[in-house]
Amino acid sequence: MQPARYHPPVKRSVQIAGHKTSISLEPLFWDMLKEAAATDGLPINAVVARIDAERIKSETPPGLASAVRIWLVARRFGANSIMNGDNTKI
Repeated sequence: MQPARYHPPVKRSVQIAGHKTSISLEPLFWDMLKEAAATDGLPINAVVARIDAERIKSETPPGLASAVRIWLVARRFGANSIMNGDNTKI
């Protein structure tokens, strides 16, 4: 049996800057986040905190869950082109 491609978001708690918050992401994105944290040798909370700090600097910051998704896709497909609006690689 194949794993489900489409699954509703799963809510999990993370701690950022000393406070707990929850993020709802699809299992695919949780898996990608775990992989990114392992690759960088960091806990998931530290990766999410880094993403949170980056998103807050944005002129129009997205919600945290959206920022995590964008960061993960940019990391996977090439941050420069995606973050600059060139989505031809996707």
